[in-house]
Amino acid sequence: MDNAVFGVWDYIIMAATMVASVAIGVYFRFSGGKQKTNEEYLLADRNMAVFPVAVSLMASFMSSITLLGVSAENYYYGMIFVVINISYGLATPICTRLYLPVFFGLQKTSTYEYLELRFGPNIRMLASLTYTLQMLLYNGIVLYAPAIVLESVTGLDRLISIFVVGLVCTFYSTLGGMKAVLFTDILQSFLMFAAIFSVVVFSSIELGGFTQIFVKASEGGRLNFNNFSPDPTERHTWWSLIIGGLITYLSLYAVNHTQIQRLLTVSTLSRSQWCLWWSWPVLSLLSISTCLSGLAIYAVYKDCDPFNDGKITSVDQLLPYYVVDAMTQYPGLSGLFVAGIFSASLSTISSACNSLAAVTLTDYVSRWFTIRPSYIAWATKLAACVYGLMFLGLAFLAEYLGGVLQAALTIFGAVGGPLLGVFTLGMFTTYATELGACISLVTGMAMTLWISFGAPRPPIRKLPLSTVGCAVNGTIIDPVEINPDDYFYLYRISYMWTSPIGFLWVITVGSVVSLAWRQQQPWQRQGRATPDPALFTPPLARLLQRRAEKEKPAVQCELLKYNGIQD
Repeated sequence: MDNAVFGVWDYIIMAATMVASVAIGVYFRFSGGKQKTNEEYLLADRNMAVFPVAVSLMASFMSSITLLGVSAENYYYGMIFVVINISYGLATPICTRLYLPVFFGLQKTSTYEYLELRFGPNIRMLASLTYTLQMLLYNGIVLYAPAIVLESVTGLDRLISIFVVGLVCTFYSTLGGMKAVLFTDILQSFLMFAAIFSVVVFSSIELGGFTQIFVKASEGGRLNFNNFSPDPTERHTWWSLIIGGLITYLSLYAVNHTQIQRLLTVSTLSRSQWCLWWSWPVLSLLSISTCLSGLAIYAVYKDCDPFNDGKITSVDQLLPYYVVDAMTQYPGLSGLFVAGIFSASLSTISSACNSLAAVTLTDYVSRWFTIRPSYIAWATKLAACVYGLMFLGLAFLAEYLGGVLQAALTIFGAVGGPLLGVFTLGMFTTYATELGACISLVTGMAMTLWISFGAPRPPIRKLPLSTVGCAVNGTIIDPVEINPDDYFYLYRISYMWTSPIGFLWVITVGSVVSLAWRQQQPWQRQGRATPDPALFTPPLARLLQRRAEKEKPAVQCELLKYNGIQD
């Protein structure tokens, strides 16, 4: 692509937005307590308002992945993906009522401290390492995504883009504390919505009206909402999107340390719950708008697909290609779009670096070393810097994982599903043991990673495309027919089912192992007959509390008899 389309005003606007992002980090670095403690650096002194936290919850994972992946998804595979938004609405009350009260009540720096309290130290270490793996892989993709944009818009080499973006992200991650991350997310979200809305508006003008988007999308078979097949090998169906989306959402917003850390930056449980409730409509609005932008771009390029015409080399470049192709007559708009992608990745990686640093200091370093209190904050920042550099290295592997959207959801399905299962075993049962949790997590991870990355895998079947409106070699491109029997069954299962499979595996195997091989629970080793209700989901906690109150008079009576006070 001709890099001349990226003009002076584009560079100025992009630079201005990046300076604003860094300025936010600098401001919070040198204001207030100057992040001298981990309480301020990682948890913003637990005094944040609801709005920035709610926006940040949406922006942390739905950033450049959303803009690039969801638009391309709807363009090439149809709008059925929008059904996943139903799962977000179903999952939000589950998060707020069943999982969040446990974490908020404990007020621990690391989410995985809960697992040691409930099971023991081994599962805490295993789950923490699993989370670290998950976040390293995911943020490698987040760092890779803007490199695609910069390459397609400016012509800058992809490797150079990764280095530039990665080093800036590392600097910002080390500089900014949680307050800077949260407020930068507001700027990021504004730019994301501006980019998506501009695509929809410009395409509507170009097509002669907003309704033309749906007319042309319908002609191209993109309004494919009627797939209710229970077949798990079907890539997207109502069942896979709602059930798979539900478990994936829960693995992100109910037990993922990055999100729980944000939810602990407010002062009360009710405010934390409101953060989740308000993040849901913001998340769905962005998701639905991005789905619509994919349809809008399809309506414009219905007769001349840019990928098959050789204009782009990856389907994930579709959205930035349209921005450059259709909006270059308005100076600065392309730069604003790239700034949105760039700042989105900065904020996401910044929060991931801080979260991983918290886990590293709490779950690893403090277990084996004693650090002077005055050095803890510096050690946390050093860990954040190291993780930023690790993201830089992993970004070079992201291009081999396929489309960025599917790669991100695959990673969270393979790792997030089993992790959700372990926390669910702990919070929803009293019989689950550390042995059962460890065995189920290891075997569940092995199963989901095998399903996700085993090969050979069948190619993804695109909807019909056309280049008949292009200047040369116009033709209609029908989907490639494949024989499913040529591939191993597990490798044909939709990536949307990976997370539920991992979740159910952990629940089932963990329950069987726990009941077959009895093991002392932590509260039994401490000489208590009943567990601490604070470690369990509120409905079960209330039941345990009532049981403890009923047993208390009987225990007191036995003690009186034992001491000879009562006949």
